[in-house]
Amino acid sequence: MRFWQRVIIDAILFIALTGFFQQSGAFRVSSIWIALAASLVLAILNASIKPILQIISLPITILTLGLFSIIINALMLSLTSLLVGSTVFYFASFGTTMLVAIVLSVCNAIISNYFNRGV
Repeated sequence: MRFWQRVIIDAILFIALTGFFQQSGAFRVSSIWIALAASLVLAILNASIKPILQIISLPITILTLGLFSIIINALMLSLTSLLVGSTVFYFASFGTTMLVAIVLSVCNAIISNYFNRGV
């Protein structure tokens, strides 16, 4: 999938997940523009910092059979929250961040599979 498609899809997923967590207040995005900015920042972080973290954490990722990659994705989301602004892009806890990372990864895998098939 191309870069801008992924940014727009991530922004839509951020808005959808905000609606899902609206009652509990565990995850909040203040506007559509903040969701677009956060997805752009996340894409840049995934392209620049995430590969370094994956190489450094390769032994523990192998020991946990790949489950440590969820922690890395959650760290990327936490860093995104810090860079965008934790008042407009907010996670209540690291557990919520991990849950959002899991849902985001699963949805991106399904959507990427759909686009790669050419349907």
